Amino acid sequence: MGKSSFAIRDPIHGFVELNPLEWNVINSRPFQRLRRIRQLAWTDYVYPAAMHCRFEHSIGVMHVATRIFDAIWQRDQDRLKSEFDLEKSGAPRQRQILRLAALLHDLGHSPFSHAGEEALPQKDSKIKYTHEEYSDAILTISLHDCIDNDGYNYTNHGVKASDISEVFSSRPRNAISSFLKTIVSGQMDADRMDYLLRDSYHCGVTYGRYDLDRIINSCCLCTNPEDDTPSIGIDQGGLQAAEGLIIARYMMFSQVYFHHTRSIYDRHLSNCLSDLLSDEGGHFPPPTKEGIARFLRWDDWRVLGALADGQGGEHGRRIAERDHYRLVHETPEAASAEEIARAEQILGALVNLSPLEVSSEKSWYKKNSTEVLIRKEREGITGRDIPLSQRSGIVGKILPTNQRRVYVAAERRREAYEQIKKLS
Repeated sequence: MGKSSFAIRDPIHGFVELNPLEWNVINSRPFQRLRRIRQLAWTDYVYPAAMHCRFEHSIGVMHVATRIFDAIWQRDQDRLKSEFDLEKSGAPRQRQILRLAALLHDLGHSPFSHAGEEALPQKDSKIKYTHEEYSDAILTISLHDCIDNDGYNYTNHGVKASDISEVFSSRPRNAISSFLKTIVSGQMDADRMDYLLRDSYHCGVTYGRYDLDRIINSCCLCTNPEDDTPSIGIDQGGLQAAEGLIIARYMMFSQVYFHHTRSIYDRHLSNCLSDLLSDEGGHFPPPTKEGIARFLRWDDWRVLGALADGQGGEHGRRIAERDHYRLVHETPEAASAEEIARAEQILGALVNLSPLEVSSEKSWYKKNSTEVLIRKEREGITGRDIPLSQRSGIVGKILPTNQRRVYVAAERRREAYEQIKKLS
């Protein structure tokens, strides 16, 4: 008889427990590929210890998502049963669906994670496929049998790959899948709760730290004021912890994810992948049955091997030799129209130097229907749940980023400075 439980030691969360179904999924080839997909691309060129991968992050997201579900179940069990008919569908089964959705949410990442997404193909004339769509395709095409025909799953939960796919959907067809989706992918989700702590740990910085335990203990079921649908939220006592999470995300993007050196390596990689994928038309195969088989053969190891063999063109050489383009101009994070126009002027003036532009357009917190909700409940007094931005002065004042940066080859930096000076 096989083991009934397994455990993995994680540097962020301690021991993470797994059942036989989850263990088998983790040991599948598509999931093991995540060992060969770096979480932060070339960030180790700036923060040398940032060598962790999507494999460990995915396990961490499953653990955090479970803690969120359990906290809400403990606090709002009666409402969960009535809102989602959990007496019939079964809380343990929905919890298992959530755990698998959280575990598998990053299956579709390309080599070097987000840095490789520019090489994803177009699905129409304007929109590229997303890594989430690849995750769904890999689940449906490559992991269907592993999940549907698992003996432990059949005996205990009866979860289907299609149940998990429903959580991945941009528009889930039922209320419980929509609710589970907010735990995996939302403005206060298990994904960012894990990656902020994990990335901060491996980079050796403190920017991404926040009070995870306080947030988990504050989680509750709220009602979206726009359409009266159930949504994940927090009680008033967790307000400052939620603010801390959003500030941590802002700081990590500012200091790590959009660091000026890391950013240019993302651009070098995009150009390099276009060269390496020339036989595929300059992009990864599409998420079709035949395309997924080819896509899954791409990982960091394959790209690194190609770079070691001198492939990848000029940008591949620059990555291999750490001879990246150098920053010669940047706007403030929240740039004015005049500052954006100045960057465009400089970019045009340096056209003979073959400059590269990198831009960041990021909203740290979106004030829309996906907002984190604060449950207005204290000492038995209840009221309408309130969006976080209406209760927090800090969150409401964090401006989105629209920064522009201009880079040139290191050997042409002096010439670039001279041309920029002439524009003054």
